[in-house]
Amino acid sequence: MQSTISPRVKICCISSIEEAHLAVNYGASALGLVSAMPSGPGIIEEELITQIADTIPPGVASFLLTSLIDPEAIAEQQRICHVNTVQLVDSLPQGGLQHLRKLLPPGIAIVQVIHVQGQHSIDEALEVAPYVNAILLDSGNPTLPIKELGGTGRVHDWDISRALREAVNVPIFLAGGLNAENVGAAIDEVGPFGLDLCSSVRTNGKLDIQKLERFFSAIHKRQQI
Repeated sequence: MQSTISPRVKICCISSIEEAHLAVNYGASALGLVSAMPSGPGIIEEELITQIADTIPPGVASFLLTSLIDPEAIAEQQRICHVNTVQLVDSLPQGGLQHLRKLLPPGIAIVQVIHVQGQHSIDEALEVAPYVNAILLDSGNPTLPIKELGGTGRVHDWDISRALREAVNVPIFLAGGLNAENVGAAIDEVGPFGLDLCSSVRTNGKLDIQKLERFFSAIHKRQQI
């Protein structure tokens, strides 16, 4: 039987206060703010991240996407940016997640990105799951000379994503090439707690009202079937 519960939607690559308000008005329950990255879209300065985070209403999660892997530096970045969630797009050294948890203030969530590249991604998720609040499945490639840590617009193997979701006991966000045309299938095949998207609701890098409407409409129509 099809679930009647809609996944939460995170709109990433927010670049202004106006975009933040637009995304929330259309139904986003989380916003992604991208700090310095080796590659990918949506990067903004920490000062702007702070300004946007300070305007996000209660009940909407503010995700800081960080490529830092030093727990001390990540904790300082979170303090500066005033976000309530830290999204780690790269892997921390052994013991780094436990150390980061001790450094962050109470109530600050940690979300670890797993770039789904094969069955070994499930083992990676099982290793980090005890130390994070959620896992986000994306389609990057951190093994490249210039690391690809998200924002690719590519769909990965949803069979692996579903197996990973079934293997861990923390919420799963699904990212990677989601759009109005495939989101219903993504929900049915993976069963994620949340959906994460960036480029599919943008035109020339800016949030597109018509694309937002189509995406959220696709989710709502699915629930009415």
